[in-house]
Amino acid sequence: MKTLFLLLLIQLCSALLVPEREKDPEYWRRQAQETLQNALRLQRLNQNVAKNLILFLGDGMGVSTVTAARILKGQLQHGQGEESLLEMDKFPFVALAKTYNTNAQVPDSAGTATAYLCGVKANEGTLGVSAGVTRDRCNTTKGQEVTSILRWAKEAGKAVGIVTTTRVTHATPSAAYAHSANRDWYSDGEMPPDALEGGCKDIARQLVENIPEIEVILGGGRKYMYPKNVSDVEYPHEEKHRGTRLDGRNLVQAWREAKPRGKVAEYVWHRRGLLALNLSRVDFLLGESLHPRVPWHQLGALGEPLSWGINRVMGVHRKGIKRGTRLGRGGQCQAVLAFAGGRIDHGHHEGKAKQALHEAVELDRAIGLATRLTSTQDTLSVVTADHSHVFTFGGYTPRGNPIFGLAPMQSDVDRKPFTSILYGNGPGYKIVAGERENVSAVDFAHADYQAQSAVPLRQETHGGEDVAVFARGPMAHLLHGVHEQNYIPHAMAYAACIGSNRGHCNSAARPATPLLLPFLGLLLLLLC
Repeated sequence: MKTLFLLLLIQLCSALLVPEREKDPEYWRRQAQETLQNALRLQRLNQNVAKNLILFLGDGMGVSTVTAARILKGQLQHGQGEESLLEMDKFPFVALAKTYNTNAQVPDSAGTATAYLCGVKANEGTLGVSAGVTRDRCNTTKGQEVTSILRWAKEAGKAVGIVTTTRVTHATPSAAYAHSANRDWYSDGEMPPDALEGGCKDIARQLVENIPEIEVILGGGRKYMYPKNVSDVEYPHEEKHRGTRLDGRNLVQAWREAKPRGKVAEYVWHRRGLLALNLSRVDFLLGESLHPRVPWHQLGALGEPLSWGINRVMGVHRKGIKRGTRLGRGGQCQAVLAFAGGRIDHGHHEGKAKQALHEAVELDRAIGLATRLTSTQDTLSVVTADHSHVFTFGGYTPRGNPIFGLAPMQSDVDRKPFTSILYGNGPGYKIVAGERENVSAVDFAHADYQAQSAVPLRQETHGGEDVAVFARGPMAHLLHGVHEQNYIPHAMAYAACIGSNRGHCNSAARPATPLLLPFLGLLLLLLC
């Protein structure tokens, strides 16, 4: 009886939350008709050749995360949230990608990165190699290397870049350039003796050697570039931040020396250094912080306020090109950019949904920026995820319920309240006095609050369901329906006439220009 009464109360409260315009059936009919007309216009397919390719990868950004981030975005803008639109929601073509690894039903980020970057499914924990490679076994690697869409683009004369909010040697970006039997072989200091003796190279070394002319590399993890025990430039007294390399090499110096004579190569290790550069005069840029994990609620803490940084680089961008022109217009720039928002995944693993969702909103801001800087006539943009997480939200919450708030009911088993957001497993499992923790007794709105989980684990796990693929621009219609994840780079390569699919192409690629640099710098500032 109490349950029935509660449901009636929820229905009454929900009715009060309905916007007045939504009570009119004509509102929904007009909306549907507008959507129908937009869909009909898509019958005129955009079959242009894509001069630019942009891949946005939300690490761990499953469908439930996308939906929750949409609500959060709307609520941050003082709306109810559900009716809001993410920038990726505005992309006209949407598909689903199957994320399993060749040996895993629920995947890891290395095997999936090999799929969406190299076009080949692989075993969990391995990077840039086929499923013929067994994790940890260096001697299975030779002859099993597979190349990525960045390599295909570079061979076609395009500028290429990697921007990530994680280490540049992390699994998500490193499949773009590395071939490794273990995703954790960041430097030779993390490799076992048999791998070193077998001739396998660490991931940081491969970053410098495998594709030496990557125009832009921005991320974190600089300690893997320096000899063991070399003090960090920013934290000289902290032992955990010292260099890790056993071969004694300074890979930053090696990166500089590998550049063609006459080309300008700049290395920066903090935001101020990036902002000080005249990016329109830089040919190659390597930017590595210690680990770019500034929490979302401290954006701008690395220097000037975030908005100032964005405006500063926008000014540099305008100086480098004619006023009114944009990346991808008039054949000025041909580029392939891989952009990874990796801290969504970090937040979920820690059970900190607030961190994960704010990171997803920040990634969406970068997507919006890219949308404004590019043209659908010559730039194919794709947004997807490598995998999902065991993250969910529910509990019959009313319209406009705070996304981090409580469900409007108590459990009918233990008579305690619960938050709408929950995890299937993870560190949020807490028993107090032999019972589930009463969330009303804790600050569940805190940035570091760990949402309750059904199973106790030190770290929450990935989920195994399909992930969304959003696409706009030339040949975006090739991403449709349900695909194997490794299909994504093949479709993108076809659109850009790179890689093995060139039979339909009738024009050669034009030389790339350094205009990619201010564009990438601006994107980094959105998530640094």
